[in-house]
Amino acid sequence: MKTPQLPFLGQCRCGKVRIEVSAAPIMTAACHCTGCQTMSSSAFSLTAMIPSSGFKVTEGKPVIGGLHGPQQQHYFCAYCMTWMFTRIEGVDAFVNVRPSLFDDHSWFVPFVETMTKEKLSWAQTPALYHYEAFPPLEDYEKLMGEFARQME
Repeated sequence: MKTPQLPFLGQCRCGKVRIEVSAAPIMTAACHCTGCQTMSSSAFSLTAMIPSSGFKVTEGKPVIGGLHGPQQQHYFCAYCMTWMFTRIEGVDAFVNVRPSLFDDHSWFVPFVETMTKEKLSWAQTPALYHYEAFPPLEDYEKLMGEFARQME
């Protein structure tokens, strides 16, 4: 799998909020937690982990929705309520962007899947790595390195 040419442009369903990604993803994932199942109205949510310096909202003003706790801020279009991206409190290095918002998301494949202990029995992804919860912190450097090599 290869990263397509940057920048990635994207938008919510109605087009009132637009985003731009100017840096390659550092990893991709599918999360099977029940919270993501509920918020996405699907079996899992998809994520492209984008370096914060390479992500910006270019039009509109997203609002926080979904989980309103101190750990994660889920951003939505205020008009169509599309879940667009998530910021994790205390983690400034990346933003979790919903890759299906990109104008071209044909390149996207989840590299890891998380929270598989909560996944629906029939839900399958082509992810190479599977975690019952989230990967241990010590695994991230190896995972990101391997993901980068695969995207070359």
